[in-house]
Amino acid sequence: MTKLSTAWGPMAIRIIIGIGFIYHGSIKLFTSWGHDIFLRMLNDIGIPGATIISWVIGAVEFFGGIAILLGAFVSIASIILILNMLVAMFSVNISQGFNVMNITVIIEAGPKYGMPGYELNLLYIAALISLLITGAGLFSIDKYLKERLKPESSE
Repeated sequence: MTKLSTAWGPMAIRIIIGIGFIYHGSIKLFTSWGHDIFLRMLNDIGIPGATIISWVIGAVEFFGGIAILLGAFVSIASIILILNMLVAMFSVNISQGFNVMNITVIIEAGPKYGMPGYELNLLYIAALISLLITGAGLFSIDKYLKERLKPESSE
């Protein structure tokens, strides 16, 4: 059971975490409305160099997500994405409280939501730490490279 979980568990985490970062990064990089909203938010909270930072964060999330999904350089990608999540958490989400679904008011049509709290940041961070501990697992570029670069035993 342990061998199975250490082989398949990281792959399951890689898939959902990778897709999540690719999705959020692609909105920041490849949609004008997504990038504009993100840039406006960075400016509103007083981030210096917001224009450059908005592109860098989009690229980190998009390409970091691809690396995680493929299981390529997972340790490096995980550390960079953990730092990304910590900055987002402490600069944006922590002031909103814990709950990811931050209901601000309930009207006849249903709830209205504000900025999310830091719950989702912590979930991403926990999953990335898990990948740091276990490695990329099955069907990963990291596993392929490790096996390919392993010295052959001389018998």
